[in-house]
Amino acid sequence: MQPLQSAGYDRAITVFSPDGRLFQVEYAREAVKRGTTSLGVKSAEGVVLVVDKRPTSKLVEPKSIEKIFQIDEHIGTATSGLVADARAIIEKARIEAQVNRITFNEPIRVESLAKKICDMKQMYTQHGGVRPFGSALIIGGVNSKGCHLFETDPSGALIEYKATAIGAGRPIAMEEFEKKYKEDMTLEEAIELALDAVYEATEGKTTPESVEIAVIDSKDKKYRKLSEDEIKDHVEELLLRKEKEEDEEE
Repeated sequence: MQPLQSAGYDRAITVFSPDGRLFQVEYAREAVKRGTTSLGVKSAEGVVLVVDKRPTSKLVEPKSIEKIFQIDEHIGTATSGLVADARAIIEKARIEAQVNRITFNEPIRVESLAKKICDMKQMYTQHGGVRPFGSALIIGGVNSKGCHLFETDPSGALIEYKATAIGAGRPIAMEEFEKKYKEDMTLEEAIELALDAVYEATEGKTTPESVEIAVIDSKDKKYRKLSEDEIKDHVEELLLRKEKEEDEEE
């Protein structure tokens, strides 16, 4: 039996229930919570984006699972939730970035792009015949005002973070960030912290094949996805460090 309180308020259109809730938006958030863990860390030298790809079968080619996307030369995004929904948002974001370049002859500000994405997400909570996007995005970028890291919610809400996570492992990853984050970290230290959080969120099931990493360096303001060899080096270093920590505890 469906609770009387929610009956009729979670059907095809998003309408307020008597107690002020939007059930369709809440369901979209649940879709994000069921997604794999994605993280973003802002440092003094740039922004790091890391995702846990977690292939569902050994028959799946890991490189075919894409959850980090480039928006513009200076902006990247990590997603969690429904990948198909995320791709539709990414396409819109890329168009907005190019329109800004053509119109104003300059790269779009990270905050402006994040707000445009959230405006679109909010629209899909307000109109009949559509449903909210079941995807959350972490948007990282570098511009003339420094490094920025935003988290967007299916409702269209927007928050800027120093370090954040979305997906199934968010509570554990955020706890790790609360304990270890420092504002003066280098880019390498930010990658190390993000991988630590992924390791804890996945209960130690981190492998070079299950991780995707991208960085936006504050020096050249360029997005770059790390190669397989670079990721392998970072993950092997992580596993050695964790093994050493466990030995010291014993």
